Amino acid sequence: MSEVATSIEIDAPVEAVWSVVMDATRLHEWVTIHRKLVSHSDDAMEQVLHLRGANFKVKWKLAKSKAPTHAKWEGKGPARSHAETEYRLSDNGKGGTRFDYRNEFKAPLGPLGAFASNALVGGLPAKEAEASLRKLKALVESGR
Repeated sequence: MSEVATSIEIDAPVEAVWSVVMDATRLHEWVTIHRKLVSHSDDAMEQVLHLRGANFKVKWKLAKSKAPTHAKWEGKGPARSHAETEYRLSDNGKGGTRFDYRNEFKAPLGPLGAFASNALVGGLPAKEAEASLRKLKALVESGR
């Protein structure tokens, strides 16, 4: 299992950030590893992601949602891998938003799969998460 947790301050109201992060059709604008949105509805989506030169599909289900402050997505990927992605948004007291992001990936094949996943991916997920949040900040703050 690998987990990434990071956060960022965004100079925009919570509702403005929520409207971007919960719009699956806008993932390509801020998620650095996103390649394609295959399908989506209000509580599910399938997307193609890209890490270390490889594309892979993940099917996501919105497991919990309390607009505009909390969303938890549960994903199923290749070879019975699982992921959770969680967004927590809060007012930062200055008219902006604190966006807390967490992603947990569970590789298939128990400890062996986790070892292989760590060897292949290393610290890349954390770098990509931080890059995605910087893109989100720029996008939302530009008012687009």
